[in-house]
Amino acid sequence: MPTHDHPGSLPASTTDATEWAARADQAARSVTHGFGRRLLFLPGTHIAAVSLPITGLKGRLGPWHYWWQAHYVDCLVDAGRRELATKVKFDGDSRPSAGRLASRLVTTIRLRNLLRFENHYYDDMAWLALATLRLEKLAEESRNPGRRRNAYIRRRLTLQFDSASTDHMGGGTFWSTKRDFKNTPATAPVALYYSRTGQRTKAQSLVDWLNGKLLHPERGVYLDGVRISNGQLRVDDAVYTYNQGPVLGALLELGGERNLGRAAGLVEAVARELTRPGTNVVRGDGTGDGGLFTGILLRYLALAASDDRLPEPTRRAAASLVRDTAEAFWAGRAERRNDSPSLLFSFDPLRAAGETYPPGTGVELSTQLQAWMAFEAAATLP
Repeated sequence: MPTHDHPGSLPASTTDATEWAARADQAARSVTHGFGRRLLFLPGTHIAAVSLPITGLKGRLGPWHYWWQAHYVDCLVDAGRRELATKVKFDGDSRPSAGRLASRLVTTIRLRNLLRFENHYYDDMAWLALATLRLEKLAEESRNPGRRRNAYIRRRLTLQFDSASTDHMGGGTFWSTKRDFKNTPATAPVALYYSRTGQRTKAQSLVDWLNGKLLHPERGVYLDGVRISNGQLRVDDAVYTYNQGPVLGALLELGGERNLGRAAGLVEAVARELTRPGTNVVRGDGTGDGGLFTGILLRYLALAASDDRLPEPTRRAAASLVRDTAEAFWAGRAERRNDSPSLLFSFDPLRAAGETYPPGTGVELSTQLQAWMAFEAAATLP
């Protein structure tokens, strides 16, 4: 299995957008070919396996990670946007376009989720709602009108977000239907969803709650959540990379001097608090759900890097974080091994894939989507 040297510190990336797009296409083919498959062999379906290699029927069916599939939709939309610009399919003329594959995936998520889009976690639903919003916009721009299904998803999931965004604990959005925990992972993507669907007052209220309850005053990053414990409110002060992403997205979407100032401060805080010492590389957060975290943050840092309303030093800092982290993922890749995707990416951008995934180790979808997300983010930068 060929691997690539991965020095402890990397020079700043000088790779241009065209090369990043080519790398994103390679990652897209690796994921769609390696993990993508029909659901129970049903024609017209598409879903991603949770891990490779797959063994038996149990391996084909579970476990079920709804929000991983939502981010798979988002990655396919990224590829679809590049297809729209270049008129070249990421997987060749004889294969489905990224947008068509994303549409199949959304339909298959509903089948796999027992014919519903709702589940017990509001953050999961928010990620799918955001991804399908982007898919609908891609369909409109490619003059391929979005299916009525997308409007159905918006209607059904908006009802869920409205029910979860209450005045309990002063505001915010519940994480799950247990309704004992309000957190950044749910509140931030719901705020971003509201802001992108014209519900600006609701979005601003959620952002204000995050600023008041979960923004660390010294570090400038957002803490995880507020929990009801024995009738008392208790702050969970963990700091996760991905939580900063949708907050940043919501601040940018809402705009205005106060929100944009907060967005600039958040980019600075990420560079200071969430990079590996001595580098401009955003830290990794392990495997499982954590295997998505860095990629999600990079998606929204790329939006900041391209936003002319932010100060130039802020845009430069955001772009550098995206490029240098994506460069680290690429530098540490491994190529082709048995029962694995054709390209293998580490879950830690500063460790080589051959080290984090030695031969015989199962490879999780989340970690490969993360690297793909990083390359797509880098490909959007000027």
